[in-house]
Amino acid sequence: MAPDGSKGLKGVVAGGITGGLEIMATYPTEFVKTQLQLDEKGDGRKFKGTLDCIRKTVNTNGVFGLYRGLSVLLLGSIPKSAARFGSFEYFSHTFQGYKINNQRFMAGFLAGLTEAVLVVTPMETIKVKLINDNRSPNPKYRGLFHGVTEIVKAEGIGGIYKGLLPTMVKQGTNQAIRFCVLFALKDMYTGNDPNKSVPKLGVGIFGAIAGAISVFFNNPVDVVKTRMQGMGAHKYKNSADCFLQTLHSEGPMAFYKGTLPRLARVCGDVALTFMIYDTIMEIINTVWKENKINTS
Repeated sequence: MAPDGSKGLKGVVAGGITGGLEIMATYPTEFVKTQLQLDEKGDGRKFKGTLDCIRKTVNTNGVFGLYRGLSVLLLGSIPKSAARFGSFEYFSHTFQGYKINNQRFMAGFLAGLTEAVLVVTPMETIKVKLINDNRSPNPKYRGLFHGVTEIVKAEGIGGIYKGLLPTMVKQGTNQAIRFCVLFALKDMYTGNDPNKSVPKLGVGIFGAIAGAISVFFNNPVDVVKTRMQGMGAHKYKNSADCFLQTLHSEGPMAFYKGTLPRLARVCGDVALTFMIYDTIMEIINTVWKENKINTS
């Protein structure tokens, strides 16, 4: 059995590699989702839907316009995924002895909180502000580093920690749901036989199902988070006020804006993430075991 700390360290390494690979494949859907969630009713509305957003973005900025803000997520995805999987492995060991589903739920929830505080909130705030700024006739940010410098200069370090509470709720529930559903489906497939493995395609399908369930459960939180991190966040006193103002002015369906592109992105993201992570962990476990044997 691996030492207590090694499982967490393996998770950090495998998670970091996984994060870099998956974000490059799925970012355009994240861009479109964010644009649609920032869209409001009335004169400020820019897009009729997902396809209209893609068409207008490509016509205005070319195909690479769909990758606006990618550098933020690319730089952030490696530590985010490392924090998620490393802390999940660590907390899974910490909660050994609990009922297996409770263990997975608590480990997943705490893994989500960890990544929200350490990585996701500043990363998402900067990404949303860059995308939001690009919607204006005269964008004021010239790129990632200029944008970060200007945000911190104008708002202090708190400027990149907007929407912390809804981000913590979103990430905590995301990971609690995804890890629980994924492992439950794996257990069903293997009949709880630890010697039986799930094919990588099966892991991908189970991951997509887990991602879809998490989207329908917490999309309202994601909308509030996005608006609290956007350039128009000054209109709201806090996350609760954002929720109430959105509900009053746009109705309950506003909380499901961007569901389609988010669903497409999350299902593909979670499927790829778990497939890549499983593959990399198998490789790391093999190398790690060989190193231990050679040095004993």
